[in-house]
Order: sequence, then C-alpha cells, then structure tokens
Amino acid sequence: MKNLSIILLSVELVCLSACQNHSGEEPQKQSTPPQFSQNYEPPLFSERNRIQNIGEALRASHQYYSEAAAVHHLPGLVYGVVVDDSLVFFGAQGNSNLETGTPATEHSLFRIASMSKSFTAMAILKLRDEGKFSLSEPASTYIPELDQLTYLTGDTPPVSIFNLLTMTAGFPEDNPWGDRFLDISDEALMAQVAEGITFSTVSSLHYEYSNLGFGLLGHIISQVSDEPYQEYITNNILHPLGMMDTYWEYSDVPKELLAQGYRWEDEQWKVEPLLHDGAFGAMGGLITSIEDFSRYISFHLSAWPPGSDPESVPVKRSTLREMHRMNNPRYYTDPQRFGDHSVPIMRGYGFGLVAMKDYEGVVEVGHNGGLPGFGSSYMFYPQYGVGIMAFSNLTYVGGTVRTANYMVMKDLIRQGLFLPRELPVSDILEKRKEQVIKLLFSWDPELEKEIVAANLYLDISRETRINEAMELIKQLGDIVETGSVHPENQLRGSFLLKGSDQNLEVYFTLTPEAEPRVQWLSLELISGK
Repeated sequence: MKNLSIILLSVELVCLSACQNHSGEEPQKQSTPPQFSQNYEPPLFSERNRIQNIGEALRASHQYYSEAAAVHHLPGLVYGVVVDDSLVFFGAQGNSNLETGTPATEHSLFRIASMSKSFTAMAILKLRDEGKFSLSEPASTYIPELDQLTYLTGDTPPVSIFNLLTMTAGFPEDNPWGDRFLDISDEALMAQVAEGITFSTVSSLHYEYSNLGFGLLGHIISQVSDEPYQEYITNNILHPLGMMDTYWEYSDVPKELLAQGYRWEDEQWKVEPLLHDGAFGAMGGLITSIEDFSRYISFHLSAWPPGSDPESVPVKRSTLREMHRMNNPRYYTDPQRFGDHSVPIMRGYGFGLVAMKDYEGVVEVGHNGGLPGFGSSYMFYPQYGVGIMAFSNLTYVGGTVRTANYMVMKDLIRQGLFLPRELPVSDILEKRKEQVIKLLFSWDPELEKEIVAANLYLDISRETRINEAMELIKQLGDIVETGSVHPENQLRGSFLLKGSDQNLEVYFTLTPEAEPRVQWLSLELISGK
C-alpha cells in the first residue's frame, strides 16, 4: 500500500461521517420489486489464481502466532485466513486443555466472547426484515421494565432497538462486570432492569460499549420469535450457514474438542471455570471452531460487491452491508494496524461489528472478544475479499491475537496480494469518453447538443473552454495514445491523452438524467511521457 497522507484527512472523513451515519429509521415498504439494470457490471478481482496465490503466500505466517503464543503465555491458539468462500490458511499452537494435554486444532471449540454480538444483531435484523418490528421502536415495547427508567434529561428519547444495536442507549461501559453475568437467567436479568439502570450519557448521542444492551437484544429476540434466542439463532443463522459445530452451552460440547480457559497469574496458568449459558450469552456466549467460523466470515464477504445474483440465507446481502456501516464515527489511531503510528482512522460501531475506514478508503469490519479464560479477534475486508481470525484460551488476549492477525495482513501487503476489486467501465462512461475526445478536437455543435449538459457552458463559457482546451492540446505535441478510462463509479472517471511531449488528464462527470450528459469537464496538464 502506498504511504497514507493526512493533509486532507479531516475533510474526507467528515464527509464520510455524514454519508455513513443514519438514524435507524426503516425504509418504506415497496409495493412492487425495484427494477435493476441488465448492463451493470460489479467490481471484479483481476489477478489470476488469486485464492491459491494468497494461500501459498501465507505459508511462513505461522511464525507470528508462534511468537505471540510464546511472548504472551497463550496456552492454546488457533487461527485462519478466509478468501472469498475458502479457508486458505489455518493453524494451531499449544493446547486446548493443559490438564489433558489435548493439542489445539482447527476443530477445537473456543468460546469467542463478544464476537457473538454480530449473530445477535443479525437475528434482530432478520426479524426486522420479516416485518416483526422497526429498529426505531422503543425497546420497552418488548421489555416493559424499561418504561421505568430514569433518564438523565427530560428531552431524552426512549431507548430504541437501534440504540441497543449501536450501543448508543446511554448505558455505561460494562467490561468486565458484564462478563461475569454470562449465565444469568432471563428472569434475573429482567428483575435487574426493573430495579433500574444508571445512565452514563444521554441516550442517542454517544457510543459507549454495552454488554447489557446486547443482553436485552437477546430478550427481544426471544419475545418476538417466541423461542429462546439461542434456538432462534441456531436454527435460523448457524445451521443454515453450515455451522453445525457451534454451541451456546459448554456442557453440550464434546469434551475432546472443548477448549478450557486459563489466566496467567503468578508465573503460571490457572484454570478459569467455564460459565454456563444464560441470558447474557447474547453478548458473548458462542463456542465455535476456526473451521465453523470461516463459514460466517465467508457469508459476510459474500455481500460484496452489490449485485443481482439470487439471495442466499439467512439474511439479505443488503442487510449484511447494513451491519457493516459505521454509526457515530470518530477519529482513532491504531499503531498496530499495518504498522502506522500517526495516521488517524475513522472508527464506528455498526450492528454488532466495529467498522473502520482509513484515508485510502480501506474498510475493515470485525470485532474482538474477551471473557475470563478466552480472547479472540476477527476482521474482514469487504473490498478485498479477505478475512482473518484467531482464538485463544487465555483471559482477555483479543488485542494480542489481533496484532498477530495484522502481521499476517502485512505479509499479504508486502507480497502485493492485498488487492481490491476493480470496477469495469460502464457502457455510458466509455461512450461519453470517446465523444469527449471528439468534442475537445472539434467542438462540433451537433455533438454538443447530444452530450453537453445544460449547466456546462453556464458554469464556464463555451469560448473559454475552447480556448483553454486548444492551448493545452498544443503543449502535448503529437497525440500518441488515448488511455483507458479509470472509473470512480458508473458516471464519473478520467483518462489520459498521451502526447509526445506531455500528457493531458481529462476528468468528467455525468448527470443523473435518463441519457447522462457531461456536467463537469476539467483538463490538467501532466508532465512526462
């Protein structure tokens, strides 16, 4: 990747914030299916044998996990890389159970803690898509105990389902308190809510990490689906994805596969008793393997790029992309992310997922997990079709395994294999490009009628545009080549007129009319051949 620049970062990211933030209000139901283009071509990967090449390139990457395990006293560690729908790289270090000496493998089952949150969020959105409720509804519709809350201000709106999903309810950050309540009963949770919740911030204004909020979402799933949220998620998300070896209750897990949790204390490993499943499992209770979780990452990657292929279960691709959008974005610096200590990143919370975007436009989505005895992390890159995960059975080492994950990503970057999809040139953009070239050399009035938008000569006069173009073209020398269009989207792009002396970059954008016309045209002389 090229070096990141922060000169224009503030402007770019403020625009990003405005574009990506949304209120949680539901779109109106459409009475008829929308029409879609038969000509649209989505972005595609251009490199051959991409999946195989990435898998082969990572053969030496086991070292990063070995080093992490040794330095941070990890009893066991499992990890893997997904490319599109394939688990191309995986491995294991140490033991899933020290007492029995059981080695960790890709089949070992680890509790993944808060990585469970996106499953709960997906279940909420699935029920929303089925018309069971709106995200803007007050959560008290399904949890009457919330009606008794004492808010910080009189103008605070009631906590909504959207607030719970995005951690903007105003509840206080509750790590590690919430981690010790994994096995709380639903009745006890509702009794606790009835006693009252103390707010740390005004609702709907600020993000603050809340396990409690996701515990309440689990209750809503149970109320609306009329079955325990665990059963709903298992039957409607896990099993349809083929995740047949993913569990909620540790006593249901085959003993030879279950990872025992530990903490490192007094220069030795000490057993962390496993907590049973309960109402707080919705925030962090899932137990799974690298092999099973790879299917989940592949499903998220399948949402990109948008297309017209038939939908697959368990939720729509547009719903997955909705999960990936950041809410309440804020500046953030991460010295571990690709090794840059200075460049800010825009970071926000989606639906059960953390989303980040850097100045180069690289989007990362994922989540860490941490519970007594366990630490985990996963992230995926929608534009690149790559995801990576790691689980360990040591308390709160999500950040540690995340750092190892980043080292693997750096390997791909160094080897030139971390590449995004490329957008094909749309038919109309290619057609207008050829016509713009003719326009620059002829200024034919008949051609202008066909391709020039109403505003173009009002913004800059026709005479001025002609004079500017003629002066620049003179400096090119002989025209030796016309470059291909580099599209930004379906209706905007640039190309080079290559001359014997200099080059001319031509940038143009088209209108939203049924027959798109040129609404902006800029010319820039570029030195060099």
